[in-house]
Amino acid sequence: MTALMGLAARLRLARLVLRTDARRRQGDLAAFLTAALAGGVDVVQVRQDDLDAATGRAVLEEVRAVAATSGAVVGVAGDPAWAGAVGADLLHLRPGDDASAARAALHPDALLGRSAHDGDQLDAALADEALDFVAVGPGLVARAARTAPVFAVASTPWFVGGGVGAATLDDLLAAGARRVLVGSALADADDPQDAAARLTRSLADAWRADPGAERYRFAAAATPGRAR
Repeated sequence: MTALMGLAARLRLARLVLRTDARRRQGDLAAFLTAALAGGVDVVQVRQDDLDAATGRAVLEEVRAVAATSGAVVGVAGDPAWAGAVGADLLHLRPGDDASAARAALHPDALLGRSAHDGDQLDAALADEALDFVAVGPGLVARAARTAPVFAVASTPWFVGGGVGAATLDDLLAAGARRVLVGSALADADDPQDAAARLTRSLADAWRADPGAERYRFAAAATPGRAR
């Protein structure tokens, strides 16, 4: 994935999203992200709700600096006001946050998404013109694959999150997933680069095996503006 593409195109072509805190306990944020990105992470979401504005900005700038050479999209999960203040390129909404109000806090090209925990939430999120992506739990994969086919450019991109790792990925791929959001699978790994690379290889194999993927890549790469 290349940083020369717009944010919408980079999101559509993303396969592996990492959500991480600031790793203040470990004190290794830059090293951890360097390894994860080298393993193939396409999007980094920072979530740490107890950061003050200045510290949060410093953390995000550190993440951006590490991600600059990889072309990964960098965003936050949490408060829309904070996301807007730090100029985040992506915001994963909290439950109950209003998407239209949140979008008003972001820069015009920023990507906005939310999690769906049941079928009704999934349908509503996929239909919401204010959203650019949706994260779904493992139990919603088959429904999401039917409702928003992964390799249809008109579909809202969706990612599977919640306990995703090497032990669960094959079943998720079989159910129709082609993009995943992980946390502990990399955060708790002895070798984050290797853990990310294993997931990346499995996802890449699934994309190569799907007859619609190549056409989708070309169409997605040309996606202008927002993903919706």
